[in-house]
Amino acid sequence: MRYREGGRLDTSHVQDRRRGGGRGLAVGGGGLGLVGVLVVVLFQVLGGGDSSAALGALAGLGEGETADNSVLEQSCDETGDANDSVECAVLADIDSIQDYWSQELGAQYVPTDTVYFSGRTPTGCGGATSGSGPFYCPADQLVYIDLSFFDTLRSQFGAEGGAFPNAYVLAHEYGHHVQNLLGANRLVTPGETGPTSGTVRLELQADCYAGAWANHAETVPDASGAPLIEEITQDDVDRALDTAGRIGDDFIQENLGGGTVDQDTFTHGSSEQRQRWFLTGYETGDPAQCDTFATDDLG
Repeated sequence: MRYREGGRLDTSHVQDRRRGGGRGLAVGGGGLGLVGVLVVVLFQVLGGGDSSAALGALAGLGEGETADNSVLEQSCDETGDANDSVECAVLADIDSIQDYWSQELGAQYVPTDTVYFSGRTPTGCGGATSGSGPFYCPADQLVYIDLSFFDTLRSQFGAEGGAFPNAYVLAHEYGHHVQNLLGANRLVTPGETGPTSGTVRLELQADCYAGAWANHAETVPDASGAPLIEEITQDDVDRALDTAGRIGDDFIQENLGGGTVDQDTFTHGSSEQRQRWFLTGYETGDPAQCDTFATDDLG
């Protein structure tokens, strides 16, 4: 994956809390570890329902926490910086993803921010920690990410990693923002699990939305009129599919959990399903093909 040289990166859609020393509450309780917390947080936060069903009411910054983009603005002032820096690449990804959805949905799309944090931070859905993994909070309509998660994908999940898989993860979270804006969350019964549950359908649709963005990423223009992303290769796509396969419920349960796969507890879909729906979006480039709620064949 290669980003364009010579343009300007926009930091206005990022809240950088990494240097503010935030003190959010841990979600999921003690001893769950990365996988347990990730599953609990994503299930509770992304499992559907409206904002009132979110985990808590800790919106905004916590005591002693600040959002300061000054360092980010200095290190990521040019689009070519995205080719050398993960934090700058995520900036470019955010711009590209939101440019795409603004073009696709018009006035229906309301841009939102991504919060960079380190360790822990308060959110509108309760306290989040690094172990929570990236997530979207419907209550405050923000995406949250500790960038160290991308290292965790490689070291603990065994993913190949790379700039495009990272972008896929981020595009998935913005897919949840799109669902929140369009009302797909209301199709899900909170707490519902299982291979054909509304919770799984919501996650697979977000994967498909990520693929739809990826199809257009090399052509969607930023404010300058030129695309931020110049090239996505087949190797990039293969790496994204590898990542999708390693964050499927069955892979996590078998390889990072207790070793037993229990489909009745699925909240995100199997590895095969996640790969299938990302490819559906990527190959068609059409979000209308992502209606996982209207099919009996989820894969």
